[in-house]
Amino acid sequence: MNIINPAKATDSLKEVSRKIRKKDSMSLLTGKPVYTDDLAPKNCLVIKLLKSPHANAMIKTIDAEAARNVMGIACILTYEDVPNVRFTTAGQAYPELSPYDRLILDRHLRYMGDPVAIVAGVDEKIVNQAIKMIQVTYDVLEPVLDFTKALDNPILVHPEEDFSSLPETLADPKRNLCATSSEGTNFAEIYENCEVKVEATYHTKANSQTPMETFRTFATIDAYGRLNIVSSTQIPFHVRRILSHALQIPKARIRVIKPRIGGGFGSKQTSVSEMYPAIVTWKTGMPSKIVYTREESFTTGSPRHEMELTVRIGSDPQGHIQAISIYSLSNAGAYGTHGSTTVSLSGHKPLPIYNAAKAFKFDYDVVYTNTLSAGAYRGFGATQGFFAVESAIDELAHKLGMDPSVLREKNMVREGQIMPAYYNEVCTSCTLDRCLSKAKEMIGWDQKYPYRKIGEHRVRSVGLAMAMQSSGIPDVDVGSAEIKLADGGFYILMNGAADMGTGSDTVLSQIAAERLKCSVDNIIVHSADTDLSPYDTGSYASSTTYVTGMAVIKACDALIEILKTESAAALNCSKEDLDFDGRSVYSTKEEKRLTLSELAYKSMLGSNRSLSACASHSSSISPPPFIVGACEIEVDLETGKITPIDFVAVADCGTPINPNLARVQMEGGIVQAIGMALYENVSWDDKGALLQNSFMQYKIPTRLDVGTIRTAIESSYEASGPFGAKSIGEVVINTPAPAIANAIYNATGLRFRTLPITGEDILLGLEKLEQEAAK
Repeated sequence: MNIINPAKATDSLKEVSRKIRKKDSMSLLTGKPVYTDDLAPKNCLVIKLLKSPHANAMIKTIDAEAARNVMGIACILTYEDVPNVRFTTAGQAYPELSPYDRLILDRHLRYMGDPVAIVAGVDEKIVNQAIKMIQVTYDVLEPVLDFTKALDNPILVHPEEDFSSLPETLADPKRNLCATSSEGTNFAEIYENCEVKVEATYHTKANSQTPMETFRTFATIDAYGRLNIVSSTQIPFHVRRILSHALQIPKARIRVIKPRIGGGFGSKQTSVSEMYPAIVTWKTGMPSKIVYTREESFTTGSPRHEMELTVRIGSDPQGHIQAISIYSLSNAGAYGTHGSTTVSLSGHKPLPIYNAAKAFKFDYDVVYTNTLSAGAYRGFGATQGFFAVESAIDELAHKLGMDPSVLREKNMVREGQIMPAYYNEVCTSCTLDRCLSKAKEMIGWDQKYPYRKIGEHRVRSVGLAMAMQSSGIPDVDVGSAEIKLADGGFYILMNGAADMGTGSDTVLSQIAAERLKCSVDNIIVHSADTDLSPYDTGSYASSTTYVTGMAVIKACDALIEILKTESAAALNCSKEDLDFDGRSVYSTKEEKRLTLSELAYKSMLGSNRSLSACASHSSSISPPPFIVGACEIEVDLETGKITPIDFVAVADCGTPINPNLARVQMEGGIVQAIGMALYENVSWDDKGALLQNSFMQYKIPTRLDVGTIRTAIESSYEASGPFGAKSIGEVVINTPAPAIANAIYNATGLRFRTLPITGEDILLGLEKLEQEAAK
C-alpha cells in the first residue's frame, strides 16, 4: 500500500495545519452578546412547562381557565390545543431511524417531567403563578423503571395504536422494544473451540452532558408571516423538518437560525426546546422564548443511554483473539430518541479495532422505560461499548498472564486491512500502533506497570485503553458550502454546519483559505441559517471537518474555475492560458492580469454576475480516527479515595487542520470521561424521580479533580479527507473510563464492571477481599 508521509504532505501548506486562534475567540472572551438569549427580543413572552409529577399516568381532567385569566398570561396550551401528530425529536437525516412515538403534549405521561401544559406570559413570575393554578387530575399507573426488566413487561410504555417507525428497526411497542438487531459471523463455533475465554457483563449509567449554556430557544414572526426560530442547536435543518411535521406547518414557512452555542456535546442533537416557542408564537403571533434552568436541563434533557453490555472474548494461549461478541441492552427511556442509532455504535466501533479476530457477533435490544428519554452524548454509544470491551481485554490479558498492552499490539487493526465488523471498509489510514507506543512511553508504562506502593496505605498504578470512532455517517451525512467573491477581493463562506464551540467555523475557514491561496482573515464565515446556508445534516457523528470540509474544497475549486472563465472574457484570452495565484488571475503567456477586487467589480458591473460557487459532499466511507489513552492513578487503601495523577492521550485524526483545536478537543473529552468513570451518575428513585437534578447532587469534575492531562498526535494521511484530515471530536471520550477501571484493578485487585467507581466501592470491595481471604 502506498503510504503517504503526513509530514511531507503538509510541507507546502500555509493556512492548514497551523495553530490559528478561533475566529470568535475575542467576542466570547470579552462577553459580547452572541448567544441565543442575548439576541432574544425584550418583549418575548416567557414560556414555562407544567410537568408531570408521575412517571406513568393518564390525564383524567385538566382545568386551566383560572390560570388563563391571570393578568399577563397570553397563552396556555394543553393536549387538546396542539396537533395530534406523532414525531421524533431526534436530529437525524430523513427517514429518521428513531420511531415516531411522541406528541407535543399527550394525555399519556410517560416519565416524571413529561410536559402537561405550555404556559406563556409577560414574565416568569406571572407564568409560575399561573402554572400553580392549573388543576389536573391523574389516573396514576404503575411504571416500569428497571430497564433490565422492561422487555416483555406487562406494563407498556407505549400502548397507543398510532405508534410508527419509518425504517425497519423491528420496533415492537407491545414488547417495550424500541429497536433490536443481530449480526455477525460463525461466532459460536469458533468461540467454543477457544482455549482461553472471558465472559463478563458491564453496566454504564446515564450521564448528563451539562454544557454551560442550557437549552434555549426564541421564536418570532417575520414581515412575511414566517416562523423564525433562533435556537442553541446542533441541527438547524433537522429542527426545521421536525417542527414542520410536529406543528403541521410547511417547511417554507419556517426559518431556523443557530447563533453561537455554549456547548452541546450531543444534547442539542435532540430538539428539546424548540417546539414550545414555535407553537406559542405560531398561535399568538407574539415573540416568545424558553430558557431552561439547570434543573430543567437535568430533568427534561436527553442524557446518555444507560446500557448493560455482555462481552465474550476467546483466544488461543498465545493471546491471538479468535472470537469476540457484544450484547448490548440499552435504556431508551420514555421515548426512542436516538435509541436505535446510539446502541449500534456500542458494537460497530469496539469490534473492528480487534480486527485479528476470526469471528464476531453483535446483538442489541433497546427498551422503553418510564424514565427520562435518553439521547445523544459525545461518543454516541461507542463510549459504553469501549468501557466494556477494553475492560474485558484487560481481563483476558490477566487470565493469559500477559501485559495488556502486548495483547492489544497482537490484535489491533492496522492500515490497509479490511474490517469485516466495520461494514467491510478498508482501513485507509491508521497509526494506532504508533499511538500505543507513544502513550506507553509518555506514561512510563514499562517502568510503572502494574503498580507500585508509595506509602503504607497508598498505591499508584497505570491502566490503558484504545478506541476508534468514525468520520461522519457514510452515504447519509451531507455537508455543503457556498463561497462567494466579495467586491473587495475577499470571500464570504456560507456553510450549514453548527459550530458549537468546537471551532469548526475556523477550521472550515482554514480549508477555504488554503484552497484559495489567501489568508484566513480574508475568509468571512457564516453558518447554520436554513434560509441562507446550503443544506447540512448538522454537527454530529464527527462529520464537520471530514464531510463539510470536503464540500468547502469542492466549492473553492469550482469558484476558481468560475474566476478563470470570467477573467478569460474580461482579458480576451483563452481560459486554458490562465492561472490563479490567490491575489489575481493572470495569463501565463501574456502580460495580462486581473486582481480579485478588479474581477469582482467587473463581474458585477459588466456581466452583472455575482461570482460564487456551491458544492455538497457525502462520503461512501467513514475512515475511523484512533486514540490510545493511558493513566496513572493513586488509590488510598484506607479511605478508598481515587486520585487521577496523570492522563496521556495519543490520537490519530489524520492530518489535523488546526492542531491547537484538536488538542483542546482531546483535553475536553478526557475530562468528561474522567467524570463518567469516577463521579457522574444519573439515577431514579422507586417512583421515577430523578435523584440528581443540580450540581449539588450531580458531580462533574473540576480542574482540581483530573490531575495532569497531556496529549499528542500521531498523524496519518487520509486521502479521502480535506488535506488528509479525519475527525477528532468524539473518539477522545472513549478511553478514560476503561483505562481508569483497569488501573484500579492493577492497584487493588478489584474488577469494577459498573460506573461510576467510587471510594465507597473501593472500601467495600477491599473489605470483601479480606473476608474471603480469612475464610
